[in-house]
Amino acid sequence: MPDPKPPARTACPICGKPATPRERPFCSPRCAQIDLGRWFGETYRIPTSTKDDPDSDVTG
Repeated sequence: MPDPKPPARTACPICGKPATPRERPFCSPRCAQIDLGRWFGETYRIPTSTKDDPDSDVTG
C-alpha cells in the first residue's frame, strides 16, 4: 500500500507565508482571526447589480 501523499503547500492568503496543515489555508491562528474579522466587517463582498432589483425602483 503506497504512502498517502502529503497535502500540497499553499501560501497563506493573509500574509503569504506557507500554510500549516493544522491551520490550513492559513499559516497561524492569528491570520485565521484576521480573515474572520474581515468577513464580520464585511470587507469581503459579492458584487451585485442594483438595476435588476425590482425593489430598488421605489417612487415616493
